[in-house]
Amino acid sequence: MSFPFSYNEPLFRPPSEARSLIFQVTIGCSQNTCGFCGMYKMKRFSCRPLNEVVAEIESIPAVYRPQIQRVFLGDGDGLVYPQDRLLEVLDRLAQTFPNLARVSAYASPNSLTTKSVAEMTELRRKKLRILYFGLESGDPDTLLLANKGFSPEQMRVLCQNAQAAGQKLSITAILGLAGRKRSSDHAQATAAWINGLSPEYFSLLTMFRRHNDAYFTKIEPLSHGEVLEEALAVVRQLHPQGTILRSNHVSNSLALAGRYPRDREAIIAQAVAALQQARQHPRWFNEVPDYEETLF
Repeated sequence: MSFPFSYNEPLFRPPSEARSLIFQVTIGCSQNTCGFCGMYKMKRFSCRPLNEVVAEIESIPAVYRPQIQRVFLGDGDGLVYPQDRLLEVLDRLAQTFPNLARVSAYASPNSLTTKSVAEMTELRRKKLRILYFGLESGDPDTLLLANKGFSPEQMRVLCQNAQAAGQKLSITAILGLAGRKRSSDHAQATAAWINGLSPEYFSLLTMFRRHNDAYFTKIEPLSHGEVLEEALAVVRQLHPQGTILRSNHVSNSLALAGRYPRDREAIIAQAVAALQQARQHPRWFNEVPDYEETLF
């Protein structure tokens, strides 16, 4: 499909939204102060005018419209888009794409403060049904270091509100975010936070460089082997109910997948085997990951 409109790049979306049509209702992220995150540092946050978004929806050629089943609303936290305008966007999507099954968006903690349970329930009724939420860590000290702006408990309450509205949550945490000093605390607190919420999805990615060099001066980065040790520490302490685990981000050296509680022991065994194999290669084990994104 050739697009009749241009994106304000860089454009990001979760791995699971690879087949979704993307409309940017916001530019950048309304929070955009997290020290570890370089996704939107080059953008000034704004909510796009409703008429521009509607025009882009209506510009999709009629021949392609029946093929669209999933839509992702960007940029960094589409949920922060004003409620009345967001409802109009969802109505237009439903009218334009007859086979639309679901709509999804990133949701920052800040954006979740802008929506009541009743408002999120109404959004779900209009097919906005999956919110991607960056927890990053369940450890309060690590979150302070990262300048997340919210405590673990504040984020838990916000996510519980979303669950009360029937929203599915996909939560992400970052291996290596705390550095060596608080690696154990980070792993333990993150697993405990997930256990207390049991989100539908939980994903791990690994700390990497992308317009965040200043953050790396605040921590002692983990080596490849230490990242694996931290991943094992997380999954050993995980016991949520009905949660699907993924670690399929390009930054990860270990791809884990399974459903809790059914696959818990298999996931642990896979992490143990990966760590044992890594220890047979001490040079790689002790190297700090050099994965970096430099395009934007």
